[in-house]
Parts: sequence; structure tokens; C-alpha cells
Amino acid sequence: MRERIGERNFSYCFFLLLLLLLSPTHTHAQSSKPAAASPTPTPDEQEIDEGDVISVNTSEVMLPVTVRDAGGRLVTTLTRENFRVVEDGRDQPLSDLALRQVPVDVVLMVDASSSAAANLDDFRRAVEGFASKLGSEDRISLIKFDDRVELLQDWTQSRVQLRRSLRRITPGVFTRFNDALLLAAREQLSHARGRHAVIVLTDGIDSGRGYSTLETALRSLLEAQATIYVVSNTEIERAKKRAELDALLSSTPSVVRFNELRIGDLREGLRVLDQSERNLTQLTAATGGRLYKPLSFDELDATYAEVAEELRHQYALYYMPLNKARDGRFRRVRVETTDPSHKVSARIGYYAPGR
Repeated sequence: MRERIGERNFSYCFFLLLLLLLSPTHTHAQSSKPAAASPTPTPDEQEIDEGDVISVNTSEVMLPVTVRDAGGRLVTTLTRENFRVVEDGRDQPLSDLALRQVPVDVVLMVDASSSAAANLDDFRRAVEGFASKLGSEDRISLIKFDDRVELLQDWTQSRVQLRRSLRRITPGVFTRFNDALLLAAREQLSHARGRHAVIVLTDGIDSGRGYSTLETALRSLLEAQATIYVVSNTEIERAKKRAELDALLSSTPSVVRFNELRIGDLREGLRVLDQSERNLTQLTAATGGRLYKPLSFDELDATYAEVAEELRHQYALYYMPLNKARDGRFRRVRVETTDPSHKVSARIGYYAPGR
């Protein structure tokens, strides 16, 4: 039933929003030449929605930044002199740079209605390993979603409490994926500190039984300044469906005719998995995160360890904007390094405080 939902939950407005967020100023491979400064837009030229980026209430701006080399490896040895921050076309003087010094609050989410429900022991083990790699000031909360969205563990630094809450995960039916993201952003992350991250294990296929859309969830996640990491089991599900479909299609003509309905279901399921994967790719890119596609649940340990590694080696850039106006306007920000081969992930901008 979930496989027939298809694309109906992903509205046209969602993709318009992603076109903005996935512009080169968000996550980009830098060119060898500095980008030309663009003029500060006039009020009539600004087309930024207030739900698309962060708001800043203080005079100092903090930008979480991840840097990778051309091979995708994390770059962790940069200094303040290696960064360039451009706001509305003007270079900004950096006041500070911190690495691994800004605590992170992480919402761990698990889709208990997908194939992950049959592999919860792998998820529990991977999460406990992930938690062991976080800093002493970092906090974790746990949300399970299926036909309901449940907060199993509020913010904690206790690995014992996390272990107990992991045991309370039980399988369910259907998937309120969009609702789960929305509630995580509006309810859980509203009480978060420092950096905000969400790590979700899911195939990303919403059953259409909730009250929110992916567009609404994305806006809320951006307002919460959250970075989204998705560990998708789409490759695992795709391999199962493809194997069954190939077996049926290689059978005798009479067997193929007898199983026409099942063959149609499998083809539709593969199509929906492909669409879900595209949506998850756009969702994670829009928030500065990443999409992981392990080939088996045995790889969950390594996947969650990689996310923990990125969070531990994320830079925090601080600067005092040269534009001191408290006008509530959108300021577009671009972050570069002195090495043009680096790939930088950072927020696309912020709203200045109002009067």
C-alpha cells in the first residue's frame, strides 16, 4: 500500500523551494577563480521566503561548515586564514573559528514501518556506537515513527537512558514520515542548543495519512537550523524487489501471466523507491546534510560512525557582519576556502535582526 503513494506528497512548491536551496551558494565545488561580487538586492528583488533560512538575533553570526576534499574525505586541518566568507558580495572579517567546540544536539529517528523494523538490533547497535563517539556536552533524543510519531527519549547525555529507550522501539504499519520530520523540527529542536542535527533511518516513503507535506517539513527544519542526514534502506529494498521481479520474468509464459498483478506491483514499487531516493537526496542537500545508502543492514555501524565523524569535525565560523543595519533583511552568504578543490557545505544565508 505504501508503494503506491508515489509522488503525490511532494508538491510543486517543494521543488521550487529546492531550486533555491540547491543553488551553488549552498553546497558547491569551488571554481579556481573567485566568484564575482553580486550587488546587494533591493527589496523588490528579494525573493527569499522566511522559512528558507535561519534568523540571527545577535550581532555575531555563527556558520557551521563542513569541508571535504575532491575525494570526499573530511578536511580537518584548516585555520581561520583558510576561509573566506562573503556576505551580499562583501568579504567579511572572521572573528573566530572553532572545530569540535560547539555542542551538537542530535535527534535520532527510526522508521519502524519499513524493512528496518525487521533489523532493529542492527539499528540499536549502530546508534549505541554513534553515541559513544559524541562529546560529553552533546545530547541525543530518540523518535520512532510509523502510523504514530512517538518521542521515546527526550534530550539526554546518558547512554544508559538511550539504551533503555532503544529497547522500546516496536514495529508498526504505514509511515508518517513528513509528520515525523515536522514534529522533530517544531517540538524537539525548539528546545535544542548549539548545532542541530537529525539522523533518520527510513526509505522516505510517506503513506499520505498524516497532515503535513514534505515541503512544510523542510521549511520547519530550516527554521530550526537543522542539518539532515538520512540513512536510506532504498538500496536494500530495491535489491529484494529486483531479484523477485527478475525471477518471475524469467519463468515460463504461463507463470508470467499468472503473476501479472505481482509483477506490476514490483515495478511500481521500484518506481516509488527511485522517486523517494531523489526526494531524499534533495532534502539532505537543502539542509547541508548527506544521504547514505547502505547495501545491507550490516553496514549501519560504519554509516552512523561516519556521520559522527562529520559532526565532530564540523567547523564553526564566527564573524561580525560589516552591514550593521538591523533591518530584518535576508543576507546571502557564501563560504569558500583557499583550496579551489574543496567542497564546502554551509548555510546559504540568514536574516538580520529587526529593529
